[in-house]
Amino acid sequence: MNRRTGLLVTVILTVASAPAAAQWLNYPTPGIPRTPAGKPNLSAPAPKTPDGKPDLTGLWRNNSKIDSDLKPDDVQPWAQAAARRSAENFQTDFWTARCLPPGPLFGFLDLTKIVQTPGLIVILAEYANRYRQVFMDGRELPVDPNPSWQGYSVGHWDADALVVETIGFNDKNPVDYYPHPHTEALRLTERYRRRDFGHMDLQITIDDPKAFTRSWTMKTELRFEPDTELLEFVCNENEKDVKHFVITEEDRKQIHVDSTLLSKYAGTYEIPRPGSESRILTITVGGDQLFIEVPGMGKRPLFARSETLFFPYVGPEVEFISDDRGAVSHLILHAAEGDQKAVRKSNAAPVRPR
Repeated sequence: MNRRTGLLVTVILTVASAPAAAQWLNYPTPGIPRTPAGKPNLSAPAPKTPDGKPDLTGLWRNNSKIDSDLKPDDVQPWAQAAARRSAENFQTDFWTARCLPPGPLFGFLDLTKIVQTPGLIVILAEYANRYRQVFMDGRELPVDPNPSWQGYSVGHWDADALVVETIGFNDKNPVDYYPHPHTEALRLTERYRRRDFGHMDLQITIDDPKAFTRSWTMKTELRFEPDTELLEFVCNENEKDVKHFVITEEDRKQIHVDSTLLSKYAGTYEIPRPGSESRILTITVGGDQLFIEVPGMGKRPLFARSETLFFPYVGPEVEFISDDRGAVSHLILHAAEGDQKAVRKSNAAPVRPR
């Protein structure tokens, strides 16, 4: 299994691990702008192709933040129920647990390489050796495509933005991290805009009238990754987890916690990472539901085992700790790899309507 990615079932909410070194050690990416000190100059102007189009070629990674304008009322009841069933089963049917392709979750989950030519753009992802083809030769989307994990993509330029339209998905995977299901009617529209050499904006519009009441968007920033390369990843290699997916009614047990108590937990919490930027977790309340927002993974519901201990769909349990005065001072993430402490940085976060 790829050393950098590790077990993605846990990575969904494990926020402090750093990627391992790539196999191509100390090999500088050729042809990129550098400072006088030899470091990559990520703020340099974005490169252009010979025909004047932005050149998106390179190795990219999600910059740890995904914004979505999806509201709970935008999700049709059957899709809400399906997401709830997945939660009750601790997402043991999620693609990461079953070593399946991520499907529509194109948000550059890990290192992703773009190879751009005039007539075809190839997108190679490190997870599961996944690839996509975006045809730029003027062809139309297929009328009756055979449903697939990655769908069928065509692209065109809108000024300096690459617009990619994709249809033809199967319905075997969620469309986001919540995880909300989708149908074969799903249509995605992606807009890639390279602001400078090292930063690219990605906006994804999700349109599936059979699963959602309106179109909605996810936005993230991609960051150029210099002086490294993709690694081989085989999810089923040495896989030892699925046989342990035994869930009892006691595991599913949850209690109701009053929103007044939940509001005490709202705020931002910081996990320090030596030698790297700290990770910030955001806790919010919507109705009688507690949510955790993890950089790069979006907002997820937490379910109460007790008045202080909560569990997400998948990943570490979250325990809130109070000081001698009864004020919440920090939280603990209880994971198989060990506990992680996140210190509270603000007294409150906005209470968001559901």
